[in-house]
Amino acid sequence: MLIDTHAHIHDAAFQDDPDVVPRARAAGVSRIVTVGCDEKTTADAIAQAEKHPDVWAVAGIHPHEADRYVKDERLDWLRSALTHPRVVAVGEIGLDYAKMHSSKPGQHEIFRRQLRLATKPIVIHCRDAYEDCKAILRAEMKLPLRGVMHCFSGTVVDARDFLDMGFVISIAGPVTFSNADGLRQVATAVPLDRLVVETDCPYLTPVPHRGKRNEPAYVRHTAEFVAKLHGRSLEEFARITTRTAAKLFSLTE
Repeated sequence: MLIDTHAHIHDAAFQDDPDVVPRARAAGVSRIVTVGCDEKTTADAIAQAEKHPDVWAVAGIHPHEADRYVKDERLDWLRSALTHPRVVAVGEIGLDYAKMHSSKPGQHEIFRRQLRLATKPIVIHCRDAYEDCKAILRAEMKLPLRGVMHCFSGTVVDARDFLDMGFVISIAGPVTFSNADGLRQVATAVPLDRLVVETDCPYLTPVPHRGKRNEPAYVRHTAEFVAKLHGRSLEEFARITTRTAAKLFSLTE
């Protein structure tokens, strides 16, 4: 049984699809972590977790949304969300210099403030900002950290730095793409017990469904691909990575 450690099943892409969770179960995905990006999507994620016993939620502010929240000094809605029994982590939080939908100062400020609120594991979004991300984490938090580098896209050196900080590394559908040699090197270099898999659905659909809307059932394809990179069966890979994810997020059956 697999865990999709990072999904967005509360997204509008699934609003007319009541069978997305049953399809995941049928594909061997026993648990799904659905992740908020702002106040509304955090509430939507919690609603999904309340609706389905095998879905959990993550609450936080995505770096794209950071500038919207800089003036909200207390973030009371987030403080409240993090106390919800179905919320298992703070996220997705971090830095994104690839698209720059929010300013660097705004991203840094909201990232730091959320780290200071974190009493649960952290789910980090990082694109083209790895050195700044490492520096902020080291400045704000005591090592080792409890968290996951979501949809990792850095180098092997970056991955080792985050492993040293205490993180697990999450691999998503792009590892199956033909041009993803660097990501495959990362997936192979990370010890199997420090890896987890995700969809980031409805985005980043793995081969053989690339070009279609992604969904939690498809995490199986990513798991099969990475299992082969490690020379393991899907069953062994699933057992090890599921144990890692369940321990990280304190997930119950």
